[in-house]
Amino acid sequence: MEKLRAAFIGTGRISDLHALAYLDDERAELVALCDSNLELAHERARKWRVPPTRVFSNYHDLLELEDIYLVEILLPHHLHFRATLDAAAAGKHISVQKPMALNLAQADEMIAAAHAADVILKVYENFIFYPPVQRAKALIDNGEIGDLLTIRIKSNSGVSPTEWQVPPSARAWRLNPEECGGGPLIFDDGHHKFALGWHFMGLAQEVHAWIGSTEIAPGDYLDAPAIVSWKFPNNRYGSLEAVYSPELQLDTQHYAQDDRIEITGSKGVIWVTRGHGKMMDAPPVLMYKDRQTRGFSDMPVGWEHSFINSTKHFIDAYFAGEPPSLTGEEGRAVLQFALAAQESARIGAAVKL
Repeated sequence: MEKLRAAFIGTGRISDLHALAYLDDERAELVALCDSNLELAHERARKWRVPPTRVFSNYHDLLELEDIYLVEILLPHHLHFRATLDAAAAGKHISVQKPMALNLAQADEMIAAAHAADVILKVYENFIFYPPVQRAKALIDNGEIGDLLTIRIKSNSGVSPTEWQVPPSARAWRLNPEECGGGPLIFDDGHHKFALGWHFMGLAQEVHAWIGSTEIAPGDYLDAPAIVSWKFPNNRYGSLEAVYSPELQLDTQHYAQDDRIEITGSKGVIWVTRGHGKMMDAPPVLMYKDRQTRGFSDMPVGWEHSFINSTKHFIDAYFAGEPPSLTGEEGRAVLQFALAAQESARIGAAVKL
């Protein structure tokens, strides 16, 4: 079998998690890297056994390599659009970090470019591949809690002495709405939560959001506290609550954040009790039905497994000739979901989709 030969455009903090599956799956190989910080790119290359001759500071040079089949675009949000168009023009399959673009017009052009070039366009989403989320979905698909009625997602951000060390430059663009596309909690990280809403409930019909603002440093603001309410077809509802607590100590090896999901059905309730960290001393998945509560702990819970599973899913789809998740069209739908929250908070009213 010929390997899926992949390259990264961007070797920042998140690339550590994207690389894991490529280094472990014999069907794929990481063969080239690009970053404007050439020293960082070479550091990653040594770690991942990529030859120094295949490390670049300009991604156009990387795209000229004929033996690359796929590029992972791991750049700040405002750079996704141009890099995706250039990769499609070079005939490369594409996996672009979420959110795929800053607006729907860009997303539409990216999708059209991928179709015109006959290349795959995946919008990289890992939350739906987190093992506890996968278990919850399997239980639901098996009919364990009946017809779904509501979903609630709670996201807690705080501080941690064991959190990832994220470069100041990476924090800076996330706090800049023109480069991020919105706030870091509701638009950037919020994309994951909107993807979870889509994953379990489908697309919303209506979104109503209240997005606050908290100064975390002079001139730097987080979009919290915030509540986003969703109305789904067939009399179903959902909500996302995002809170920043500056003195909340979290147990995590990644971002200083933890998430919980509660999904209510016609005959039971399922909880996913953790995400980036571990706030609750409980099994990662709980299910209540028939007057009994069951816990499910027979799964990996490290956040890195969501990335491994997402990438392996793409590799599987590539060799099977099947569409990945998220497709460009699905990524656009989640982007529309997230943009509606931004617009609702701006105008102070619900937005219909």
